Amino acid sequence: MSDEIIITRSQGVNTQSTSTFPTETFELPSGGKFYPSTSPLSKGTIELRMMTAKEEDILTNPNLLKKGLAIDKLLESLIVDKSIKLEDLLTGDKNSIIFAVRRLAYGDMYGPLKIKCPKCESDTEVQINLAEIQNQDIQSEFLPDSDGFFTYELPYSKIVLKVKLLNGLDEKEIENELTALSKINKLNSSEITTRLKKSIVQINDKTDRKTINTFVDTQLLSRDSLALRQFIKKITPDIDASFKFECKSCSHEERTAVPVTANFFWPDARV
Repeated sequence: MSDEIIITRSQGVNTQSTSTFPTETFELPSGGKFYPSTSPLSKGTIELRMMTAKEEDILTNPNLLKKGLAIDKLLESLIVDKSIKLEDLLTGDKNSIIFAVRRLAYGDMYGPLKIKCPKCESDTEVQINLAEIQNQDIQSEFLPDSDGFFTYELPYSKIVLKVKLLNGLDEKEIENELTALSKINKLNSSEITTRLKKSIVQINDKTDRKTINTFVDTQLLSRDSLALRQFIKKITPDIDASFKFECKSCSHEERTAVPVTANFFWPDARV
C-alpha cells in the first residue's frame, strides 16, 4: 500500500522580511534516502510557503512562460530553505512538490476537466481530488551503492550496468538535448535513448560517455532496453499521479494520469 502524502501545517518566519507567513511541511517520495547526509533533503521532508499574489505574478509573467521557467521560479520562491536547489531534487520529489504547491494555492479539487474516453471517445467531465495522490512505495530490495548508483544486469545480453536516479539538472540537460535534436530531425524522437544515456553511468567496467553513448545507440537490444526502463521505473521514488476514470457514456473504467492542463495552476475560479 502506498504512503499517503503527509502534510503538516506550521508557522514559518520569512527571513527576507519581518512578516510571518503560513508554511506546510510534507514528506518527499524518496524519504530523503537518496541524498547525501549533508543535504537538507536527506530529512525526507520539505517546507513550503503558501502562495501569495506575488507568486501569481510569476505564473503570469510572459517572459517566464515563453522560456518555460514559470514553474521553476514559482518553486524557488516557495521553498523555505533557500539552500535547496531545484537541480538537486530527484525528478519524483519535484513532481510531488509541484502537486503540493497546487494544493496549497488553490485547494485539493482540480477541475472540472473534460477527459476523452479511450474506448468510446466521448468526453466526460471530471473533478479530481489531488489529496488522493499518493507517494509510491520505495522497494527496499533496490538500494544504491555508496556512490548512489544501482547495479543491473540486462536480462538478454547479460551486460552489467550501473544507473543513477535523475535529478533536476539531468532533466534540464535532457530537455536541452532533445530541443537541439528536434531542430536537426523533426520527424524522429530521441527521448528514450537520450534519457538512457543520462541514466547509465557504467557499462561493465567502462564509465566514459563515448562508450555509454555508443552502446545505447548501436548495441542496446530493444528487449534489454524495455527491461532496463522498467527497472529504472521501479527504483525511482515518485508519486502515483493517476486517478480512477469512469466514462459516463459507456461506463469504461481505468486508472489514468492526472492531466496537467493550463488550469492546473491557473484555475478558472481565479480572478
